[in-house]
Amino acid sequence: MEPKQVFTNALSQWVSDINQYVSTEDRQWTVKGFIDIYKNIYTISSDTKIISKILEIHLFPQLLKFAHENGYEVILANHQNYYPDMSLVNVLDESVKFALDLKTTYRRPKKRHLCNGFTLGSHGEYFKNRSSTKNIQFPYSSYSGHFCLGAIYDRADRMSIEETKSYQLEELHSITSVINNFQFFVAEKWKIASDRGGSGNTANIGSINHIEDMMKGRGMFSRLGESWFDDYWMNYQKITVVDAQGNTKKISTLREFVEYRQGDTRLIVERRSDE
Repeated sequence: MEPKQVFTNALSQWVSDINQYVSTEDRQWTVKGFIDIYKNIYTISSDTKIISKILEIHLFPQLLKFAHENGYEVILANHQNYYPDMSLVNVLDESVKFALDLKTTYRRPKKRHLCNGFTLGSHGEYFKNRSSTKNIQFPYSSYSGHFCLGAIYDRADRMSIEETKSYQLEELHSITSVINNFQFFVAEKWKIASDRGGSGNTANIGSINHIEDMMKGRGMFSRLGESWFDDYWMNYQKITVVDAQGNTKKISTLREFVEYRQGDTRLIVERRSDE
């Protein structure tokens, strides 16, 4: 079995067991807040950036254990804006390495089969130039696979930083966790990618939003293959075509791109209508 498949199987097994580490019996997050030397516990905000960072810290010891048990060294990104969050390098063969990004998102309260989605890394310089070291730990082409460790959860409320409260240590079990009902999954990022950019003005690749499809790796490129994912995002909104009326337009959807490349549009996994 090739190293990527061995790694995928091991990581998938690890993910299937991780809920017991981060969740209580009633499915609340075991993290309640942070504590000072006076044993005051301060609750945390439901801000997604805060949640993501604390969850990363919470999971890191378990990720280190997984890496050690499977013969990998964990190398964290040198800078905050570098891709990926961590690189797992095989201790016996350094040419075998995997990119792993931790991504978190929440279920939509009124459409619980959908999540808010997340970004899957940049389609900028290091993605286009696979030997580049700009904003990436190792050149993109040196990785044997690019994986997303995803966490989907419910937000208990929309507590802001201004609404955080303090508790005494003996009140610990009365604190309601700010998030609960975790679903964890692992997928190669091309398998859960959309054909739309991520949030904001940065050059980020967007994910799909349908939770069932995300858990099963049924993104828009999942039947086309990784080479189509690479080609599309390397050329995202860069190809100009002339329509039947003689007007020029930039290709901005996967269907337009596959038609332009004369591929099989039947292999496109279309976005669900309610996404």
